Amino acid sequence: MPAFSLDPPQTAWCAELRTLAAERLRPLAEKGEPGHVNRPLVAELGQLGLLKRLFTSGAVDLCLMRESLAYACTEAETALALQGLGAHPVHAYGTPAQRERRLPGVIEGSTVAAFALSEPGAGSDAAALELSAEPDGPARWRLTGEKCWISNAPEADFYTVFARTTPGAGARGVTAFLVPADRPGLTGAALDMLSPHPIGSLDFDAVPVTADDVLGEPDRGFRVAMGTLNLFRPSVGAFAVGMAQAALDATLAHTARRDAFGGKLKDLQTVAHQVAEMALRTEAARLMVYAAAQAYDDQAPDVPKRAAMAKLLATETAQYVVDRAVQLHGARALRHGHLLEHLYREVRAPRVYEGASEVQRGIIAKELYADMEAGQ
Repeated sequence: MPAFSLDPPQTAWCAELRTLAAERLRPLAEKGEPGHVNRPLVAELGQLGLLKRLFTSGAVDLCLMRESLAYACTEAETALALQGLGAHPVHAYGTPAQRERRLPGVIEGSTVAAFALSEPGAGSDAAALELSAEPDGPARWRLTGEKCWISNAPEADFYTVFARTTPGAGARGVTAFLVPADRPGLTGAALDMLSPHPIGSLDFDAVPVTADDVLGEPDRGFRVAMGTLNLFRPSVGAFAVGMAQAALDATLAHTARRDAFGGKLKDLQTVAHQVAEMALRTEAARLMVYAAAQAYDDQAPDVPKRAAMAKLLATETAQYVVDRAVQLHGARALRHGHLLEHLYREVRAPRVYEGASEVQRGIIAKELYADMEAGQ
């Protein structure tokens, strides 16, 4: 695959997004209450037409949006991404009636979506989930169990929920359901997490669902989950790249003006080399992210491997770059309200959610050996 590069319209659009994020989205983000859905911010994303682009554009556009918004306003980036993650299964696998009922509200920012896959005992090992969908008559089930670490819970308006319809079948016995938040028996609680956006648990006490709520086909829900993650994993990498670039740019500015040892910080070779390494890793991660996104848009056969590589490299890189940026800024970067203090808190979670780094390494290795065996 050829190396990825932005064309002039894409470059201009990214610049426009950064400006919009700084001027229109960041003020709304600053008014939000940590740990709660910022509905005015979500509504503004809809007003700007960005939520619509989640469902009318490809993976490259998604990455461009996430990187550009992350650079200027991580809260806006996350609000956009969670709308996409929660509603993409409806867009890609839902019936016309399901799409017509749920997607307009998501697109305009009046309806908040959530993706409910993880459980207390089945986080990275999604195939081991235990939320049970017990038969309750023809094409009817009752959901019983718990979901945990769910972004936008318990404040979302609907959830894409993955439940076990066939016990003992592993990944082949999971079904995806579209579950409105007001469904009887569904309750939730907020979790106090190192994150500005809401994360909570959901409790299902015999929650009724029917065939009308199924996304895709019964017992084929794992395909829905993995199809969604294959799209969003590279874009998690784009989120990470946006944060890394913001940290790098802040470090360039700081080291160029900060007096130290009779000169500027940038004149110290040890500092200059660290900045060069930060830039090198950020650009390498960016290239891998967009190569993976282009592969998704081209329907390439190696998307799972590329998506895993992109998320792994970009999130690990962002952690490194933000940490180096904090070190080069010194104590000022640890004050509440400083950009790097904010990024330092934000950058940790992407190495865990949507498949921890260790899971991505497992996916990469599995795909590599499968490719080798297929070529023999």
